[in-house]
Amino acid sequence: MSAGAALPTGVVVLERGWLSSNNVVVVGKDSAALVDSGYVTHAEQTLALLERACRGRPLSLLANTHLHSDHCGGNAAVQERYPDCRTMIPPGHAWAVRAWDPVALTYVPTGQLCSRFRHDGVLEPGSTVVLGDLDWEVHAAPGHDPHSVVLFEPSSRTLLSADALWENGFGVVFPELEGESAFDEVARTLDLIETLNPLVVVPGHGRVFTGVRSALEGARSRLAAYRAEPRRHAVHAAKVLLKFKLLEWQQVSRTACLQWATSTPYFGLVQARLRPGVELTEWLGELIADLQRSGALRVEGELLLNS
Repeated sequence: MSAGAALPTGVVVLERGWLSSNNVVVVGKDSAALVDSGYVTHAEQTLALLERACRGRPLSLLANTHLHSDHCGGNAAVQERYPDCRTMIPPGHAWAVRAWDPVALTYVPTGQLCSRFRHDGVLEPGSTVVLGDLDWEVHAAPGHDPHSVVLFEPSSRTLLSADALWENGFGVVFPELEGESAFDEVARTLDLIETLNPLVVVPGHGRVFTGVRSALEGARSRLAAYRAEPRRHAVHAAKVLLKFKLLEWQQVSRTACLQWATSTPYFGLVQARLRPGVELTEWLGELIADLQRSGALRVEGELLLNS
């Protein structure tokens, strides 16, 4: 946590890294709530961390800021462990959860995993939700995901920003990969956060921070660069998807990696726009080489290893 950050009483942040999003546990007098549940392959670790963080209180609520696999992949395990816990999600994809449509929920397009879960209600923007003993405002935060929300506790001015704002940027703008304009939505969400004027931000990934003005300046600078050169964002997004899967695998053969990537729709969408005259496997090889040069992966013979 950066200097000067002060979270409200009962708020516990479990910083998880990049495969699993941060988990936020809000412990009240009689019960506890969880915001975001991490990735499915970390589910047992999530449950163990959650049990300690709840301090003996029953878990009464699980809330998801959005439904990307790194934020809701542990939902099914949490629901199984805590059957009386209600699950609330943003309303935009409630229908897809009910029908369990892994394409609409982006798990097929990204090549990621998520076990089926239920929802019991929605986090309607403009409403409030009680986490622990605190009332949190629900605000729409499209851009990274068109249905994402952020949660704001006004008395302490604490913001759970999910992937709308990190200390050093924001999440991949996934609608842009599908050819939909969403950079303006990112800008409006950053404006919203500035209007809320939080004192402390709990991001979806990375440490809790208080330098909100600096973070917003950096995010807007990055957004301007992406607007000026959309290709830069698309290449970054493709590398993020590859790196994320490598975090899941830890190591994989080059052949298996290429097989996975060629069957994952987002790679084909990006490559068709950026390098239409190049074979998909050749372009993927270039991405792997770039990740190796940056130190994001290691290559040992035919093996690709996370680093």
